[in-house]
Amino acid sequence: MARGYKRRNSKPLPKVVPDIVPPSTEVKPIELPHTMSVRQLAESLNVSVVNVIKQLMKAGIMTNINQVIDYDAASLVSANFGYKAQLQAQTTRKATSVISEIKRQQLLSEERGHLKSRPPVITIMGHVDHGKTRLLDAIRQTNVMDTEAGGITQHIGAYQVEVKGHKITFLDTPGHEAFTAMRARGARVTDITILVVAADDGVKPQTLEAIDHAKAAGVPIVVAINKIDKPNANPDVVKQQLADAGLVIEEWGGDVICILTSAKAKKGINDLLENLLLVAEMENLLADPSQPAKGVVIEAEMDKTKGALATVLIHDGTLKPGDSVVVGTTWGRIKAMFNDAGKQVRKAKPSTPVVILGLHDVPQVGDTLTAVTGERRARGLAEKRKQEDESAPKAVSLTNIFDQISTGRVKELNIIVKADVQGSIEPIKDSLHGLSTDEVQVNLVHTGNGNVTESDVMLAIASKGLIIAFNTGVETGATRLAETESIDIRNYNVIYELLGDVEKALKGMLEPEYVDVIDGRAEVRALFPSSKKRSVAGIYITEGKANRNASVRVLRNNKVLAESVVDNLKRFKNDVKEVATGYECGIIVKGYNDFQVGDILEFFSSQKAG
Repeated sequence: MARGYKRRNSKPLPKVVPDIVPPSTEVKPIELPHTMSVRQLAESLNVSVVNVIKQLMKAGIMTNINQVIDYDAASLVSANFGYKAQLQAQTTRKATSVISEIKRQQLLSEERGHLKSRPPVITIMGHVDHGKTRLLDAIRQTNVMDTEAGGITQHIGAYQVEVKGHKITFLDTPGHEAFTAMRARGARVTDITILVVAADDGVKPQTLEAIDHAKAAGVPIVVAINKIDKPNANPDVVKQQLADAGLVIEEWGGDVICILTSAKAKKGINDLLENLLLVAEMENLLADPSQPAKGVVIEAEMDKTKGALATVLIHDGTLKPGDSVVVGTTWGRIKAMFNDAGKQVRKAKPSTPVVILGLHDVPQVGDTLTAVTGERRARGLAEKRKQEDESAPKAVSLTNIFDQISTGRVKELNIIVKADVQGSIEPIKDSLHGLSTDEVQVNLVHTGNGNVTESDVMLAIASKGLIIAFNTGVETGATRLAETESIDIRNYNVIYELLGDVEKALKGMLEPEYVDVIDGRAEVRALFPSSKKRSVAGIYITEGKANRNASVRVLRNNKVLAESVVDNLKRFKNDVKEVATGYECGIIVKGYNDFQVGDILEFFSSQKAG
């Protein structure tokens, strides 16, 4: 049995009799649900879990952090901390993922009478080469990894397995840094996350990123310390590193289940599966198979022979061939469905991943699927969604945050902070937390040292946040992705200016900002002397275009060496005003003569942000 979870058929907990006088005469009201875990009660009371457990122990109840207690127990423990409890008419839960939103709608809707338990959707995350795919391979008793190039997962795989009569759906997300975007997709559609950490390698930067993605999605984490069969394995060191990262395992007094595994030696697999099933049982995952299907796209592509294909994870209802569906801003009629083994299937029930054929266009990853009555309705809804997308509010930025707060679209400001040194991060974190108001909560989703990377931008996309770069640069790929996804990246080198801008933004007093928009990029491929002691660089336009008199920055090894303007452009012996992608030309940059072959030129213009 899993540590921290108790089966539903266990004896009911005895009623709590308070034996301590409340420490304060001030009585504060609090609403409590019919049942809640010890951890949830501690968070509601804003006290430590240890203190809540002590109160329960004094009342003769031995519990742990994840034990579920009833309202009477929770209300009388609350009284010991100066609270007067009231029973909630209905418990609502913060929806932070596609699945949890559907769960919330089910709880708030009228009782349909057809809700049934559904399989959990589990994502395996972690650092590259820590054994994620081999762990899944051990569970499936197949050889998935041999089909992947270089033994590294190159795409999101969705697989359903059966364990002791219970089905479990696994999403195998890539762990390599280049696929952080895919990792974000997995975290947003999962019920439980397995964080795989190699016992001989420990917590790595991508492990921390995986933790941040799982926390941003608001899902429970189960840790699998893998490769315990290695001679240099040291699980205790890994547990300490996890604690330092904010994941305290149960045996250390925390609430995170930790299982020791060896995918290679098939050790700990059954223990891991048993814990996953028990966590799923406590999550009370429900769906109604009799309803029209709802799901989310986890992968999509255009096949040369089959047309648009989408891998869809069904969350509610049942999908069948012949159903008319609207998926994001496209639509279609299901012609065929295939499971993860490539076999054609006739129905897809809740928590089942299938590849569907029949859509008119390739949808976007993360788009929702809804089965509707008739192709005409599907086409109409797709057109309506397309119009709504065009008029949808822009991504959160410091420029528009006040407007979005005022209209009720935003209740929290999620921020990723990257700084030059660790010493800069702590005062920034503390100060930003202090800017939270009754209208909006300021959350630090992720912090770290070094340049802003594509991974940081992907986390900003997943959490609908913005990025602050303090005394550090922004990598070219991150800049390009941020422009495409409208992610706000702010650069500062003085803390009080950073805090001042955020505070003004929350109050609607921030002046409009002008941001640099990249119009083109080029690579220096040759150097030519000039009679006027001015260096002429032979460049190749790799992206966009270069214009005479345009602003330009010179980069070497992702570091900006100079900013100036284009003084002259030449093709052969002719002066030109513009050179487009795929062409070579000579360039003179005003006041700069220190070009080297391999330098990158960025041509940019300033535009009003937001």
